[in-house]
Amino acid sequence: MAELKYYLIRRLITFVPTILGVLLLVFVISHAVPADPARLWAGGEKAKPEVVEMIREKYHLNEPMHIQFYYYIKDLLSGNWGESPVTKRPILEDLADYFPATFELAIASTILMVIVAIPLGIISAFKRDTIIDHLVRLFALMGISVPVFWLAIILQWIFYYQLGILPATGRGIEPSVSYTGLYLLDSLLAGEFDKFVTNLSHIILPAITLAFPGIGVIARITRNSVLDAMSSEFIDFAEARGLHGFQFYRHVLKNAMIPIITVLGLQFGFLLSGAVITETIFAWPGIGNYAVKAINALDYPAIMGTTLLIGLVFVIVNLVVDVIYALIDPRIRF
Repeated sequence: MAELKYYLIRRLITFVPTILGVLLLVFVISHAVPADPARLWAGGEKAKPEVVEMIREKYHLNEPMHIQFYYYIKDLLSGNWGESPVTKRPILEDLADYFPATFELAIASTILMVIVAIPLGIISAFKRDTIIDHLVRLFALMGISVPVFWLAIILQWIFYYQLGILPATGRGIEPSVSYTGLYLLDSLLAGEFDKFVTNLSHIILPAITLAFPGIGVIARITRNSVLDAMSSEFIDFAEARGLHGFQFYRHVLKNAMIPIITVLGLQFGFLLSGAVITETIFAWPGIGNYAVKAINALDYPAIMGTTLLIGLVFVIVNLVVDVIYALIDPRIRF
């Protein structure tokens, strides 16, 4: 366990410059936009000059960019993520309102990817060059190739406009008591099963839309990883020892899991970053929608807060993936 602890410490140290680099890059790019955010926040062209000047002083917009970045980092270190000049609320409060919707959708989409893509990839590998393999590979290619916006609209057209069995937009009904901010889980914890069914019906279409490309990617990776494991020398040795049935398949899958976990972790991180197109089409109140509104309003504090959250999400996801690596293959700890 000591090796695992030192391994995690080393990984955490490498994440610090990553977060700083992302913040610096986004800060420079967002401030390079040729517009006057202070005037926009004050109400546009009709804004009073004294109000515009007050906003510039409050958010240090009259300072050079490196001074602005210094103040931003200083606030972060004190636990202050800033205040949005558009919503007039602390950034952390805005993120706390929007992120649970994205987190819930990401979990639902990831579950779909796991229960569909991994079995398909395994079956395709064990049935290599058969009609089943070709069908799975065709399905995976469709998942990678189909545009997300097109798939979302088609699903809405079929299941809402034609069949009328699933809602087209919205997140559902908020439970009477909020424990986690996740509508499905809170509905169950509150014993409101009618709301749970309603919320489940709302998440199905956006979850399928988000999961479909990931299913294609993970199915292909699973197939290739299983085939690589089956062609390895240790598998020949396992067969020579007489391993068969469940023991043989378990041996193959354990050694094929690292590439699968890598891609699955990256997919989950991307989903947590906010699926802008999917959230927009389905009117899903997630972090992607919040980011689009912040960009349109040149809301620098909201843009930086969202960027920091996304950076932290990827750091945490990568850390979890690294832990799983170390648990599966002890050699990685060293």
